[in-house]
Amino acid sequence: MTEPAFRWGLLGAARIARALIPAIREAGGEVAFVGVRDPHSARAQAFAQEWGVRVAGTYDDLIAADVHAVYNPLPNDAHLPWTLAALRAGKHVLTEKPLTLNAAEAQQLADAALQAGLTLLEAFAYRFQPHILRIVELVRGGTLGDVRSVQGAFGFHMTNPDDFRWNAAQGGGALFDVGTYPVNLMRLLLGEPQAVTAAARWTPAGAHPGTGDIDVALSGTLDFGGALGSLDCAFDWTDPSFSRLTVVGTRGTLDVPRVYHSHTHEPVTLHLNLGGQESQEAFPPSNGYARMVTHFQRAARGQEAALYPPADAVAQARVLDALYASARTGARVTLDAHA
Repeated sequence: MTEPAFRWGLLGAARIARALIPAIREAGGEVAFVGVRDPHSARAQAFAQEWGVRVAGTYDDLIAADVHAVYNPLPNDAHLPWTLAALRAGKHVLTEKPLTLNAAEAQQLADAALQAGLTLLEAFAYRFQPHILRIVELVRGGTLGDVRSVQGAFGFHMTNPDDFRWNAAQGGGALFDVGTYPVNLMRLLLGEPQAVTAAARWTPAGAHPGTGDIDVALSGTLDFGGALGSLDCAFDWTDPSFSRLTVVGTRGTLDVPRVYHSHTHEPVTLHLNLGGQESQEAFPPSNGYARMVTHFQRAARGQEAALYPPADAVAQARVLDALYASARTGARVTLDAHA
């Protein structure tokens, strides 16, 4: 017998939802409903018509709808309440990064997912890309020798003054947005850091009245005990979207431009230098969103083990907490290995 389609509900008509809808359909899922703040708004109706989905009503109506899973791409401060509501309603949940605003909130969601026996995944689609899997293989497999340095940078020029990412109360800031990617990939390659230090450039006074200070740019060092990670992220770089990873080991180096992109439209090339011998590996365009959704649906149906259980998102949040604490105080922050 043919298995029924995996039914999804979307919270809000965010821009990122436009990437997920084709991915869900490519993965064999069904986008059944969207829930919005104002179901009668012209924007909601236009979104539904453009993408061929039904408006379930409000967010509460969407949570109560007949769906297997909910996708939560709302502003960062809305990740905890609406993800928790969906879990309590018996729905699997795919929530955009960062999962929550801090590790305590992330643990709350992890506990709720475990108690309900549901799949909860922080939506880092980039890590399902084939070139990322190859990077992990090269680094963990020892091709580069003992890793001494990992440098990760991701930034762009954000010009919309009304974007929620300028608002501290909504979880704005460069680290919570683009900075999460290098942190996540460093952890994927090297495990958990022992300590971090960081510095930030904060929103200029009066730049965005009433929104609070956010980190326009943040740079940090992650101490992995033998290897050091260097992090740079920003909202005010002139490049529309700059991302790069460089790994230096005792046997060679690896350099990868455009490394964190979740949906590549051009090949991604890995540049290797091993003992003075240079080589390249090119990966064709790939949709990491579709690969992520495919894995999520199979994990939710018990067909494969979750690659990134909620505990991974909690560990990620602990590192972000530590980086922000260091950026605000100037002090080195040690992470508890037993937390």
